[in-house]
Amino acid sequence: MPNRLAHETSPYLLQHADNPVDWWPWSPEAFEEARRREVPVLLSVGYSSCHWCHVMAHESFEDEPTAAYLNEHFVNVKVDREERPDVDAVYMEAVQAATGQGGWPMTVFLTADAEPFYFGTYFPPEPRHGMPSFRQVLEGVSAAWTGRREEVDEVAGKIVRDLSGRSLAYGAPELPGEEELAQALLALTRDYDATHAGFGGAPKFPPSMVLEFLLRHHARTGSEGALQMAADTCEAMARGGMYDQLAGGFARYSVDREWVVPHFEKMLYDNALLCRVYAHLWRATGSDLARRVALETADFLVSELRTQEGGFASALDADSDDGTGRHVEGAYYVWTPEQLREVLGEQDAQFAARLFGVTEEGTFEEGASVLRLPVGEEAADAARVADVRARLLAARGKRERPGRDDKIVAAWNGLAIAALAETGAYFDRPDLIERATEAADLLVRVHMDEGARLARTSKDGRVGPNAGVLEDYADVAEGFLALAAVSGEGVWLEFSGFLLDIVLDQFVGEGGTLYDTAHDAEKLIRRPQDPTDNATPSGWTAAAGALLAYAAHTGSEAHRSAAERALGVVKTLGPRAPRFIGWGLAVAEAALDGPREVAVVGAGDDPLTKELHRVALLSGAPGAVVAAGEVGSDEFPLLADRGPGAYVCRHFVCDAPTSDPGELRERMGEASR
Repeated sequence: MPNRLAHETSPYLLQHADNPVDWWPWSPEAFEEARRREVPVLLSVGYSSCHWCHVMAHESFEDEPTAAYLNEHFVNVKVDREERPDVDAVYMEAVQAATGQGGWPMTVFLTADAEPFYFGTYFPPEPRHGMPSFRQVLEGVSAAWTGRREEVDEVAGKIVRDLSGRSLAYGAPELPGEEELAQALLALTRDYDATHAGFGGAPKFPPSMVLEFLLRHHARTGSEGALQMAADTCEAMARGGMYDQLAGGFARYSVDREWVVPHFEKMLYDNALLCRVYAHLWRATGSDLARRVALETADFLVSELRTQEGGFASALDADSDDGTGRHVEGAYYVWTPEQLREVLGEQDAQFAARLFGVTEEGTFEEGASVLRLPVGEEAADAARVADVRARLLAARGKRERPGRDDKIVAAWNGLAIAALAETGAYFDRPDLIERATEAADLLVRVHMDEGARLARTSKDGRVGPNAGVLEDYADVAEGFLALAAVSGEGVWLEFSGFLLDIVLDQFVGEGGTLYDTAHDAEKLIRRPQDPTDNATPSGWTAAAGALLAYAAHTGSEAHRSAAERALGVVKTLGPRAPRFIGWGLAVAEAALDGPREVAVVGAGDDPLTKELHRVALLSGAPGAVVAAGEVGSDEFPLLADRGPGAYVCRHFVCDAPTSDPGELRERMGEASR
């Protein structure tokens, strides 16, 4: 008999709808039930492409005796962290504070007042590696609840007090300057892996937002060191196992520091951010590799993640059937020499093994290798490489595909819109701009209500029940602003304005700090507030960037000063922890550069106007905003009362117009390519 999750929109919750565990979604009713029965709440948080979430589900939540014990002694609540990032953030902070580490699945035991008193992540079905079994944990918690209740309540109260006493070391609400950005660059240089590229040791995550900072810093200051770190890291990632050498698209991270073996799930947000980074790297250097990877990643987004409604799905699983009925991580992607021979024949298999670094002993598990692109072979025979890739891809297509999480997350679709709009414009791919526009239409139609309030998720065109958080408003506004610049359609600037007005009204705290949830959102044990960039830009830094760009378009002092106050946290954290505030540093670069405001005025079908518009978009000037339209157009404030030509302004002080693309390029601070 299905439990209460059968009518949810989250694919992760739906994966648990037939468990024998009597799951509840996160709801007031679940906590009322715990109060009525006088039992604790088991909170289990995960997401659909999480490998260890699947493992624990199979071992424990599908096990009848374990489920019976859970149902008798607990009210069991299942949360998709991608649907409820606020719930995830609050309890993850508690888990990390208590245990010094975190991760998913996250397992937290709560009182009926939602106060946590015991924590963990994955628990095995049997004791191992010094870790208790899940059943031992359940029995221990249950015994404490019934036998030492006062102690449990005391612990829970103390944890909540400690959490609410943690205040953010915000610093002065003022812009970081040259000094802080130079210190951030120096700290990154110290943390840079000069042998394998990237930052730090294993595991290595794609540092998308740090790369944006390095590219912008190079554009503004001419720093060759910044450009070199960005270019070398991009090349190492694109040649490594994290990048899908057959179909494009990036896996979540590399488990080793050499970029050989990935954790195989593919997330929308990583691919959107990296698509944009490689497009920007091409813009700065003209690199063929950057161009290829940007386009292949954009095509991956469209072919693998686009949904019927025109939005972009959240993720592809790491696991799939390996052909023997076992669900195995990476099964869809890895190859043995024998499998190469079956598909390609002896000679081409030897060529492919050299090309992709496939060895007899294997680079992954059980003698299989992750395909990489060690330097050299691909330059030798492009036609043969293309043929081998096509044949391997066709053969791989017959394997069982990894599962897909089809929910649409507003924030991540905002990131995808920005990436596809810009990539489409740079490489003359109007189809990509169309896909970006369709995703933007979906967000307006399905996720946005009449007051421009955003819903966090939708699935199959049906809006989810959860309110948008700060990153949703900020990233969607960012996507709309990029689409406005590329398409010349001012309606996207207008929509971004509606969203950013809600940011100013609902998310800003004292002294310009920003909260992750709205003033009128559901009250949790603590109001989440995190300025650090992790897998995606934090809502805080993303909002600073979108507010800054909107102010450059409109001259709005309220938006500009909110952006500058928000960047105070970058002044504090940038020099100390630049890897965790990369997008904030990128936004600070834009603020220091102006950002520049470019108006391109002329007939849309005039080749010269098109060229001027393209030159403006291809400028690397950090965070530059571009408005294009006809003489007399009221699509954008920047076009008002201007004759034909291109105008470059900073803080609304403009140079004389030019109709010379070369001169415009120079004014934007770029030498001709």
